[in-house]
Amino acid sequence: MLAAIALLALGTGAAAAPPAKPKRAAVAAIAPSPPPALPVEPLPPPKIYLFRGAMGPIFSTGMDRLSEKLTQAGFSADVYEFTLCRLIGNRAIASYKETPAPIVLIGHSMGGLCSIVISEMAAKENIPISLVVIIDPAHATGDVPLNVERFINIFLSDSVLGGGDVVAVPGYRGHYASYDLKENSRVTHINIEKSDDIHRQIVEMVTQLPRIPAQTQADAVPLRYLVPTDTLVELWDSGVRVPVRAGDTLESIAAARRVPLWALAQSNSLPENAPLTPGQSIIVPRHLTPPEPATAMVTPPPKRR
Repeated sequence: MLAAIALLALGTGAAAAPPAKPKRAAVAAIAPSPPPALPVEPLPPPKIYLFRGAMGPIFSTGMDRLSEKLTQAGFSADVYEFTLCRLIGNRAIASYKETPAPIVLIGHSMGGLCSIVISEMAAKENIPISLVVIIDPAHATGDVPLNVERFINIFLSDSVLGGGDVVAVPGYRGHYASYDLKENSRVTHINIEKSDDIHRQIVEMVTQLPRIPAQTQADAVPLRYLVPTDTLVELWDSGVRVPVRAGDTLESIAAARRVPLWALAQSNSLPENAPLTPGQSIIVPRHLTPPEPATAMVTPPPKRR
């Protein structure tokens, strides 16, 4: 911190005269300029591992199509049979130790179970998993471990071949969203992973990952939805709590936040016409997005008089 120096001006009168009182120059306190905000360093591109379900080359071809779309978007995205789960898990762990990069796991049916198994393997090595997306996983699929930063389950709760309603382990603080599509009569276990709309959103989400810094996840609220009939799935990552203002309704908040009214009602276990109280906390679904670029504040130097 800079400080001005006080200068003493001494008088030069006759010897018998008392010395003049020193004059003290004004002290100008100059506030230091804050350091410029450091830009968020993007992470390396994620490495993506996709897993088919049982008889995958016949019934899980959506994983191959998604792998092609991710590859076209410039990512390393390979698809495997779930029977190779632990082998590929060991490879992913070794690759991360050699060159750390975000890990993305995507699986259909037994491939969804495999994605959780690999996440558990990575947890034992203290390796984070950036994103896990599982599509109608097997009932035997385990819980989401703590090292998973973002988790999405798209499933059919009444499915015999899938139907895994996967939850997170106690103390989980990451982003969690669960979507039950059982009310959509056009969706089955063998076509749920082939949705072009879901593929598009997964590609967009993976594209964002390198630009999203590590977060404490303290404000992430888990989401669980029973998606209405014939409604397209919007893949939110989690929810965030917002305060109600005077005059707010669920409908007005839904319009302002650009989310469906049904999603807002389900997030808060409220009817769509429920009255709201100012100051009340409402859970709103959100997408995880990169932070806004920070503008460095530069303090101009003091003017000379």
